[in-house]
This record gives sequence, structure tokens and C-alpha cells, in this order.
Amino acid sequence: MDKKRLELTDAQKIELERQYAVLAKGTAEIIPEEAFKEKIAESIYFNRPLKVKLGLDPTAPDIHVGHTVVLQKLRQFQLFGHQIQLIIGDFTGRIGDPTGKSETRKQLTEEDVIHNAETYRKQIFKILDPNKTEVFFNSKWLSLLNLAEVVQLSSKVTVARMLERDDFSKRYTTGLPIHIHEFFYPLMQGYDSIALESDIEIGGTDQKFNLLMGRTLQKEYGKATQAVITMPLLEGLDGVQKMSKSLGNYIGIDEAPNEIYGKVMSIPDGLMLKYYELVTDLSIDGLEQLKLSLANGVSHPRDVKMQLAKTIVRQFHSDAAALEAEQHFIAVFQKKTLPLEIKEVRFLQTDLDENGMIRVSKLLVCLQLQTSLSEAKRSIQGGAISINELKVLDPNAELTVKEGDIIQVGKRKFAKIIFI
Repeated sequence: MDKKRLELTDAQKIELERQYAVLAKGTAEIIPEEAFKEKIAESIYFNRPLKVKLGLDPTAPDIHVGHTVVLQKLRQFQLFGHQIQLIIGDFTGRIGDPTGKSETRKQLTEEDVIHNAETYRKQIFKILDPNKTEVFFNSKWLSLLNLAEVVQLSSKVTVARMLERDDFSKRYTTGLPIHIHEFFYPLMQGYDSIALESDIEIGGTDQKFNLLMGRTLQKEYGKATQAVITMPLLEGLDGVQKMSKSLGNYIGIDEAPNEIYGKVMSIPDGLMLKYYELVTDLSIDGLEQLKLSLANGVSHPRDVKMQLAKTIVRQFHSDAAALEAEQHFIAVFQKKTLPLEIKEVRFLQTDLDENGMIRVSKLLVCLQLQTSLSEAKRSIQGGAISINELKVLDPNAELTVKEGDIIQVGKRKFAKIIFI
């Protein structure tokens, strides 16, 4: 950038501050901050959109709300006219990102990558504008590198630098194996930035090492260096652990509206404002007003959380679905009434004993509401099972079964028994 030439008008300076305020909101770190601001200024001055990169390895087929933190930030870039470079790591995914892992991650098959990548694309465009998003598969350039070029790439970074990574360092000091191919993951993610000449790269705080590798390699290859934005990791429903499907504390963006709404209502009150800031499109002023309203007791936390749940359902489904989910929640959980529509489950009367009775734990398995007798026992003893709105606490209790009986599992799952 030619700093002598770059003299913004007053209107351009106002636009610079406007963009910076929105784009910096909610970030964990911007590296380097001044360079990031200069890139926005350059974009405004030359009327040239920034190229903002996000790399995704399709390691699982579904996206949850925790993943949308970076997607919401990308959406803000799009609203200012910037172009998103969405990289599906079909090549790097076969290596496996070692970030945060205490052991070598399983490498994906080509079939896994293709299937998961297609699902990603469908879900991501619930948030991003497809007209302002370029989708790339990094095998397009990484698979073309010959051995000499790979050796040259690896010569740009020392082993000592690689061992600065917390996960590699822990494995090294505890004697756990680190395979050579794992060192290539951050190198190849960084090479993506060279191939696409990215201006900005964004990711979670756990991706900081990989993101900075892009800056390092761009400089080594004589390219303009990208700025890096890290976003906070979002805690899941337990309010403690990072949202993760493997931990069961997640909200899937493709889940049914009632399920999403109910899950949002179960998050701790202390997380509400963080969800508003990172997951919704609430403005900076709106967030400040909400904080003040809660602090002054003007707004009740329950009402604020219900609005959050409604907003999140609307984002991933529709206004109508959000309204129906809210009405369902009020009817079932606030007024303690049954939902209007209850899924029917078929029951074989031959599963009854000679006295026409059945143990409640066996009933849940027969209805496929629980996967095993042990799971059913845990749910019953945990107070999660009700039959005709009466809680059942004894897994060995025997009961008669009538057509039309209502079984409730947890807070949100209802089933009506139909004889076959």
C-alpha cells in the first residue's frame, strides 16, 4: 500500500471507523491490529473488496452453532462488500488437523470428504451470501505440488517453531508420538493463503498457530501478508466445555425448530450475552442496551433468553418456524400442557407378558425411545421419564399399556403409543 497516496476523505474516514467498529466487535485478537485497519482503509480508498479466508476441514457432516461464530463474522464482512474465500480442505482433511489433539487424528477417506463437504456447503449458506462467497477445494493447488516444492515449503519453518504449538509441545514432552505428516498440516493451511493471496484469515482461538503460519509463508514467498482474526470459542449447553457434538452439548443448525429453541432455553443465563454477541446479528448499540436492561432489572432473563432462542431459530429456519417454536415452548414448558402434535410410536402387544404388563425400561426400548435397557434405566433414575404426565422413577416398575398413552423423554421429546 502506498501510504503517501492513501489520503482518505472525511467520508472515507467515517466509513473506515464504521467498518472497523463492527468487524472488530466480539473478536478475541486481531494480529496485527494496525495492519488490519490499514487493509480496510486500502479497500475503501481503492474501492476493492478484501479477500477474507476461512478454511474448513470437513471432518463431520453437520455444523453446530459453535461453528457459526466465525461464519457470523464473515457475514459482517460481506455486508460491507468484501469477498469471502471459503476453503474446503479436501486435501488437508486427509492429513487431519492435529490442533488440540493428544494423539494423531484419523485421516479421512476421499468419500468422507466429498460427503461432508457437500453438507457443509448447504448449511453454510444459511448464513453466508453465496453471491459474495467463493468456494475452493485446496486439492486444486496442493495436489499439484511436486516433491521438490514440498521440500522447499517445509524449509521455510523450523522444527523448533512447530514445537511451539501447545499440542505438539505436550505430546513431545510426554513422549507421545508426533508423525511427520502432522507438521505438514499448518504448512499446507498456510500455503492456501499464498495460493489465494488472502488479505484476512479468520478462525477460532485454537487455530491461532495455523492462521499465523499463513502470514509467515506469505512473507517467505514475497507476498503481501494477511492480517489474522481469532474468534472466541463458544461454550455449549453445559456452560463449561467448548460446544462439541462429541460432548453432546451442541445445538445443530439443521435440527428441528422446537429442538433448537428448547436447547437455547437450557443454556446458563450467564452465557446469554455471549450468544447474542457471537451468534446473532444484534448491533453493537443493541447489545449495550440489552446489557443495561438486564443490569437494571428492566428485562427479565427468561424473556431475554426466549428472544435469543427465537432469533436463533429464525436465522436457521424462518420467522414462522421461530414463532411456532416459541408457542410450543410456552405451551409445553410454561403452561405445562402437552404439545398439539405428538409423534406416534408403534407398539407390539406381543411384547406384554402373560398378565398384560411390561417393565417401563423395556417399554422405552421397545418404542425405540432409548437405545438400551441400561440407557433407559439411567434416564428413569435421573427423572427424565414421564408417562401421561406422571414421572416414573423405578426402572423395574411394571405397568399396563393403553393406546394413546403419552411418553415424555427429557424436556422436549414426546411420543404417543399406537397398537399394531
